[in-house]
Order: sequence, then structure tokens, then C-alpha cells
Amino acid sequence: MQTPQETRAKEPPLRETVRDVVRTRIFEGHYAPGTRLVERDLAAEFNVSRLPVREALRMLRQEGVISDRNGRGAEVSSLSAKDVEDLFDVRNSLEVLACRLAAARATAADLRELARLLDEAEEFLAKGSLVDTFRANSDFHDAITRIADNGFLRSALEPLQGRMHWLFRHVSDLPELVQEHRALYLAIASGDPEKAAAQSACHIDKYRTQFPDNSGPIDLGQQRKKP
Repeated sequence: MQTPQETRAKEPPLRETVRDVVRTRIFEGHYAPGTRLVERDLAAEFNVSRLPVREALRMLRQEGVISDRNGRGAEVSSLSAKDVEDLFDVRNSLEVLACRLAAARATAADLRELARLLDEAEEFLAKGSLVDTFRANSDFHDAITRIADNGFLRSALEPLQGRMHWLFRHVSDLPELVQEHRALYLAIASGDPEKAAAQSACHIDKYRTQFPDNSGPIDLGQQRKKP
């Protein structure tokens, strides 16, 4: 039996719990762009002190999910179409590199973890749990970055993580996305870095076309339909 101390040690820090809940609310549209996020109100809602809330908001600022504007404190960000295009350009560089390195460095345990995440995504999809399916798909990409085992690459991707995950949630055909990830997994499992890189580039370019070509702001919580 675990002691209370051991149980608490396995629980995520409060700041991460608050961050994850607020981020999910933003992605699901509960907090629209421009919505103010007040430390005092969030602390009362989560029944915690203001310190973990302040830390959670700091992490979300680093991800670009919230920002400080016009002296109003923290508010939910929006992205322009150019921001989205720039994000895809970054993905096309950094994620392709991550897949190339993962193919060269993945262990048998790493491949089992990727396969588990794919199975999890399919199970959630079959149950109609879209939020959990999106999470499993995001975890799949994060796992590839971890397997790549490059500290500089991870440092470059970490500040973009929130916006990257937001992109993943704008896919309208989830069954197709899961199959795309299955193909990416097979390319990485082949141990051929160039094959994995090519599959990753193809995957990214395919979903680049799902976003509209205009200069207006894009709602971080709005689901886009396939053109």
C-alpha cells in the first residue's frame, strides 16, 4: 500500500493541473479569444493559492496560448492565418527532424509506447470520445520528440507545444488522422531515418491545407472543417 506521501509524489504539481485544465478549456472553446483570465478568480475556482495559478498562466504565456495585452493582464490569444502558416513551416523543419532522429534512436520499448498511444487513440475514437482522441494524438507527437533524444530540439519545440496541440485539434477527419499516425509509426519502426522524415513531411503538408487562406484572426477554440 502506498503512503500518503508516495501518492502525493506521483500527482502532478498543482501548476500543471491548472495549466492543463485551462489549456483544454481554451482549445474546446470555453474561453474565447480575448477572454480575461484573472488569477484571483481561477484560484478560487480551483481552490488553490494564487501561486500555482500564476505559474500555470506563465507556462501558457510561454506556449503562446495566452498573452498580456493593453495592460489588461492575461487573456486568451488568437492566431492569424499567417501565424498558422508560420507554425506549419516550423513543424516542417522541427517535427521532420524529430521523426528522422526517432527512426534512428527508437528502442523496442519506445516503439511499444508509440503503438500503445495509437491503440489508445483508436479505442477513444471508437467510443466517440473526441477530446481523449485528440489528447492521445498529441501525446503521440510528444512521444516522438522524446524518442528523438535531442535536448536542443526539445527546447525549441517546448515553447510551441500549446499552439502545436491546438493545430492537432483542427482536424475534421479523425479516423484518417489516426491512420496517418499509424503510417508514421511504421516509418519510424522501419529504422530508416529518411523514410520517417519523408512520411512526416507528407503528413504535415497534407494538413496544412485544412486552414483558410486569409489574414484574419483564428479562434483557438473553433473547429475548422475540411475544405
